[in-house]
Amino acid sequence: MEASKEAFLREFGEHYGYPNGPKTIDEIRATEFKRLDGLVYLDHAGATMYSELQMEAIFKDFTTNVYGNPHSQSDTSSSTSDIVREARQQVLDYCKASPKDYNCIFTSGATAALKLVGEAFPWSCQSCFTYTMENHNSVLGIREYALDQGAAAFAIDVEETVHHGVSNGTAASMKVLQHEVQRRNEASSLEEPTGEAYNLFAFPSECNFSGLRFSLDLVKIIKEDPARILEGSPFCNGQWMVLIDAAKGSATEPPDLSLYPADFVVMSFYKLFGYPTGLGVLIARNDASRLLKKAYFSGGTVATSIADIDFVRRRKSVEELFEDGTISFLSIASVHHGFKILNSLTVSAISRHTASLAWYVRKKLLGLRHENGARVCTLYGDSKALFHDFGPTVSFNLKRSDGSWCGYREVEKLASLSGIQLRTGCFCNPGACAKYLGLSHLDLRSNFEAGHVCWDDHDIIHGKPTGAVRVSFGYMSTFEDAKKFIDFVTSSFVALPNWIESGYQLMQGSESRLGAASFYLKSITVYPIKSCAGFNVESWPLSTSAGLLHDREWVLTSLSGEILTQKKVPEMCFISTFIDLDKGTLFVESPRCQVKLPINFITDSCNGGIEKIKLNGQRYEVQSYKNEVNIWFSNAIGRPCTLFRCFSSNHNFCLNKIKSASMGREMQSMLNFSNEAQFLLISEESVSDLSHRVSTNVQKGARGAASQISPMRFRPNIIVSGGEPYAEDGWKILKIGNKYFTSLGGCNRCQMINIVHDEAGLLQKSNEPLATLASYRRMKGKIFFGILLKYERSEPVGRDGDLWLQVGQDVHPNVS
Repeated sequence: MEASKEAFLREFGEHYGYPNGPKTIDEIRATEFKRLDGLVYLDHAGATMYSELQMEAIFKDFTTNVYGNPHSQSDTSSSTSDIVREARQQVLDYCKASPKDYNCIFTSGATAALKLVGEAFPWSCQSCFTYTMENHNSVLGIREYALDQGAAAFAIDVEETVHHGVSNGTAASMKVLQHEVQRRNEASSLEEPTGEAYNLFAFPSECNFSGLRFSLDLVKIIKEDPARILEGSPFCNGQWMVLIDAAKGSATEPPDLSLYPADFVVMSFYKLFGYPTGLGVLIARNDASRLLKKAYFSGGTVATSIADIDFVRRRKSVEELFEDGTISFLSIASVHHGFKILNSLTVSAISRHTASLAWYVRKKLLGLRHENGARVCTLYGDSKALFHDFGPTVSFNLKRSDGSWCGYREVEKLASLSGIQLRTGCFCNPGACAKYLGLSHLDLRSNFEAGHVCWDDHDIIHGKPTGAVRVSFGYMSTFEDAKKFIDFVTSSFVALPNWIESGYQLMQGSESRLGAASFYLKSITVYPIKSCAGFNVESWPLSTSAGLLHDREWVLTSLSGEILTQKKVPEMCFISTFIDLDKGTLFVESPRCQVKLPINFITDSCNGGIEKIKLNGQRYEVQSYKNEVNIWFSNAIGRPCTLFRCFSSNHNFCLNKIKSASMGREMQSMLNFSNEAQFLLISEESVSDLSHRVSTNVQKGARGAASQISPMRFRPNIIVSGGEPYAEDGWKILKIGNKYFTSLGGCNRCQMINIVHDEAGLLQKSNEPLATLASYRRMKGKIFFGILLKYERSEPVGRDGDLWLQVGQDVHPNVS
């Protein structure tokens, strides 16, 4: 056993690994989660993993028993109804809720359960919806129902609290900040709330952003003496009901409703044991559920109804009243097998096991320092709350040694290359995100106006992070998972190297290595159709405005207008292309199509109309083609699509400015359907060096394929040879033959370069070569390889001269 695990077990061995359980954690992983071999899964707050034995038991159950629609009187339906009743009882038992006091209502998920409460709650203009800032969007959505009915709504911050009973002084140690009261009907604000109005207070048992667990004493305080929290608020007089969002927290610490009698609790089963998805539950107190008012009725919810007159009598059972239509009875039948796992391990043991991993990660992250002594990691949820309990969730952001933030998307992408799956963003919890990141209302609005929305790549705006990185643990997580994650952070983000390895680095305009090197043009490749295969030529003309003639002049789109690329349609790489300039024809072939398709530049274009499409924020006028052409391409990629040719692209493309003298400049160039620039140049020596590094990493045991890296993986237009690896990083202006080009900086690479098709025509994906590039070619969150070029036309307008590039021509970097 390695020293790090021995140290961990000395500190956490009493709690880690289920020492008193039916299986140890190592046995669980070896027998029930074999599919996780080589993968570190750390997003259990998003969805935990189902056990393979669990799924085998469900499959056996479904293939040996017959389940019928419970809305029937047949034998199979009756037995199904019995299974559903048993599942309801298991849910109530899990939260220690007596069936005398609580009902279990199945829904399509925790969100649907929250929506049900919001829709059916007895709001009035004297009501109030109060909620903690740390709440999921699915809880915040209840606010819409309250405001629409004239009720008030406001958020609160619970700054401090401890886990003691109310009688032991919890209220004295609790600090609450009330936010602005929201209303949509100003007239209703003039009415003084009375004791007859019903109010709702909502909070999570565990914050899905920070992992902070809220004290369930809030239930008693709100219900018994709301003035302790709502001091000075006119809503203290109303009748308060409490909603707990336990979707995140119930996996390791379900609320004990025998001690904390909340009115509503919501959960989702895939958060507990991975399967089933699309099934949640609302646990409702009997007296609270009787106050819910539901307008819609459906099959299964009525005792009787008459079709042609206004007559309906609803069922009395709360479950039957609120479960519209046929419930997901097969999913409900599978719940038993999930609870069997949790009960065998016990929730308390799961809580201790996962907590030990989370505390280990927190401790290690807090201890990380750069070479200059600066902290690497900022954890969220610790300030003013060191005495809180935390769930098995750790959220944080990383800083570079100069104090600048590392974008969370950079962390996520690099983690994926290392076989680590985690979560980034705000996790649908905007209140907690703004609170912990220190984002004001002005920040949030300006971020949105700058184009930032959920799930995008805008992770740093105006020098501030817009979200965080989150790792979370489940009952099957191991020390090895946590250790690999810490090793990844340490190797990738601590004391960031100066991009030096074996003497090479990202050049910053230096000409010291040019010396007597003799560069020449080794290869020219034209890619007529965006994201399809290109073809090599010995010589090729330059377009007067857009790079190589006909390069990325055509594009395929889906029927909805989405631009298709290999990122979403990898089969596009099998479409080969060739242009015969003398015939004015583009030829395309595909292994899925029996005939070669010729597309004449003139005659075929005349058969289509002019349309407009949008790509990378720019509008293009495009030429469409007759249906036979679109059918050919649809067969080639296995989905309906449309071919367009760039008719005019009267725009200047401006490459984003990167804060580096040579790795990016604000330059303008005319483009067809290229993403960033007219040309991509790579050097043969750089590819050779990268290939050697990849082979070395694979031999050391890193994941990925050990095959030789082909230059064509990078889809270059120009390959040069004759110098040292990465000499091109420092080029500003270069001359090829008698043509001049300006470097726009480095090309930021993505996971597309990890996809390659083998000799059998099958697509293969690994984490190489991007993982190796990330280890020594990363700058400010971007991974550079190759440079982008713009052609600097020197001939007078109207005099094209010799506008051809020729393989073998001399390449002269940094000419004046």
